[in-house]
Amino acid sequence: MTSELVIDVQPKDISIALTEDKQLVEFQKEGRSASFNVGDMYFGKVKKIMPGLNACFVDVGFEKDAFLHYLDLGSQFYSFQKYLKQVLSDRKKLYPITKATMMPDIDKNGTVSDVLKQGQEIIVQIVKEPISTKGPRLTCDLSFAGRFLVLIPFNDKVSVSQKIKSNEERARLKQLIQSIKPKNFGVIVRTVAEGKRVAELDAELKLLLQRWESMITKVQKSSKLPALVYEETSRTVGMLRDLFNPSYEAIYVNDNTVLQEIKDYVKFIAPERESIVKLYTGQLPIFDNYGITKQLKASFGKIVTYKSGAYLIIEHTEALHVVDVNSGNRSKSTNGQEENAIDVNLGAADELARQLRLRDMGGIIVVDFIDMNLAENRQKLYERMCKDMQKDRAKHNILPLSKFGLMQITRQRVRPAMDVTTDELCPTCFGKGHIKSSILFTDTLENKLDYLVNKLKIKKFTLYIHPYVAAYVNKGVMSLKRKWQMKYGFGIKIIPDQSLAFLQYKFTDEHGEEIDMKEEMEIK
Repeated sequence: MTSELVIDVQPKDISIALTEDKQLVEFQKEGRSASFNVGDMYFGKVKKIMPGLNACFVDVGFEKDAFLHYLDLGSQFYSFQKYLKQVLSDRKKLYPITKATMMPDIDKNGTVSDVLKQGQEIIVQIVKEPISTKGPRLTCDLSFAGRFLVLIPFNDKVSVSQKIKSNEERARLKQLIQSIKPKNFGVIVRTVAEGKRVAELDAELKLLLQRWESMITKVQKSSKLPALVYEETSRTVGMLRDLFNPSYEAIYVNDNTVLQEIKDYVKFIAPERESIVKLYTGQLPIFDNYGITKQLKASFGKIVTYKSGAYLIIEHTEALHVVDVNSGNRSKSTNGQEENAIDVNLGAADELARQLRLRDMGGIIVVDFIDMNLAENRQKLYERMCKDMQKDRAKHNILPLSKFGLMQITRQRVRPAMDVTTDELCPTCFGKGHIKSSILFTDTLENKLDYLVNKLKIKKFTLYIHPYVAAYVNKGVMSLKRKWQMKYGFGIKIIPDQSLAFLQYKFTDEHGEEIDMKEEMEIK
């Protein structure tokens, strides 16, 4: 199986698509100004103690205060708070963590009011992004994640991933990390560290220690609370850190700055694979070129079809996600209803496992499969679902079918489920139901060209239109495009874009910035 990463960088957001054998399996989209990402650290203040919940709310600058439970304070909370006081007592010289005194662990059965008080200053890390009406979820058990190692301040333990089965390798890694890590730091050795040389692990440990130093220095110098003191690596690099594997054939990106970020990261973790990072310079939008746009349109939305006419209906609610499996208009199997049901259900399990990764659906997922009478078929479906979900990096739990034929799945939720709108709002009437004659659309475009060139004096720009309209504009030897170029100059580029609706258009200047030419006032 070959994997490719396609990254579309736009002025307002970055979209990342992961494909396996050309099939889209993961998709992430993030606004470039997005904040409150998982892994970010804040120096904030306790706003309100909630004894009934054994938790408190912390001001980290979000519109709703963030939630911190007593059990998320971390066993070494007292040590951290004492060290924080020492750091803040001298704003010029940083007190080294290796000299910090380790205090007794906090009581596991204690209460939040015994440990925290209103107005107290604490360092917190986001473990769950704001979802729906809820603020971020926090922890005081800080960690700095790298590709091979996770660094944990005030924790002297070295743990090795359970997925590394060899006892000799586990012992080697544990001994190696023990010998190079500083005092008062704990380390978790990740699965990908298996077989790695001491130089690689030492280099990453030093990088993580630099991040800790940078974070605590920002805390020491912060004059206004709340303050962002550590920002997790960009989503592109963060996703690469967790996903990168040798089977990657290529990473395509359409922006030079992001390309350099990724190249630097790949060069650091796998120098021999640096050549797979490539700049996309084609005229077509990058997602159109690699077939991502079409797959996005087909894979999102309420109804998702898969093989032989069968389809899933996916509904999202505040508390859970509900999935209904339908056989659709597929022809019945000659072996009868039971054979037909197991065939449709197995296909649904394959598609659902892909959908969970693709939409990043979390929380509780309830699936209503087609009823089956035979116990061995129900077991076969359960085993297939478990096998399909093995590729999923998020923590999950799957229960066998209940007596009502429902399967319950829980999946770790750290950010809102990805939702891509596949319905297209009429770009001509803006949902009012009345449009100009479509044959006049090219006249509208020409008026826009005239306004851009003769009034705004913009000579070089790109017009993005639906592929069907582009085919009409480019038709013939003396095409409309050629006429426009002769009349308004050869700085006009016309590019088909699958993400646009039929009579939708978009203008960008020579730097790729959108020129807003849409006027709702045109519609009477």
